[in-house]
Amino acid sequence: MSCRALGVPVDSYGPDGEPVTDTDGELVITGPVPAMPVALHNDTDGSRYRATWFDLYPGTWRQGDWITLTGRGSAVISGRSDATLNRGGVRLGTAEFYNVLEALPEIRDSLVVHLDDPRTGRGQLILFVVPDDPTRPPAELRQLATAALRTNLSPRHVPDRVAIAPQIPYTRTGKKLEVPVKRLLQGADPTTVTSPGTLANPHSLAFYHPSLLSE
Repeated sequence: MSCRALGVPVDSYGPDGEPVTDTDGELVITGPVPAMPVALHNDTDGSRYRATWFDLYPGTWRQGDWITLTGRGSAVISGRSDATLNRGGVRLGTAEFYNVLEALPEIRDSLVVHLDDPRTGRGQLILFVVPDDPTRPPAELRQLATAALRTNLSPRHVPDRVAIAPQIPYTRTGKKLEVPVKRLLQGADPTTVTSPGTLANPHSLAFYHPSLLSE
């Protein structure tokens, strides 16, 4: 884009919440704009509204996109930040995983999330796969998935944990719920991560629980 829209206070923030230039950062809006929603349906205490847009930088709207603001004032949007995994400082697009995994006839569906660990700075890359044949041994399916990712992508794409899931949660518009699943695994209240009315398969969320991380 040649410049930021008039009247929209767009900025680019780095991981420390400070503005960055000439490098990818989180697209943020630092003040109110007319098109900004002020509430969500059935979110009486505002917790889901805040978790959706104000979770990373309290008090500042985070859009969920990568943006580069150049020194001359132009801007480049390079994709969704909430569909990107940051592993050891290297960004991995979730679509890369899905393109490989869902080309395998043994895997019907998949979802990948990265859980950050402030203690180590590395975290866990967790892959959920839905088998085409539920009777297939889980160990065989895990080996198949990790081998395909290592061969077709890189060793960095190999997950730390592969879990067999009954379903992958989707919105009614066909989007996988990567961020809500991540928040559920981190112990968030299920009523705050999304609205059941927006889901194509609302009962699928019941499977995703912090206890999965200790199995």
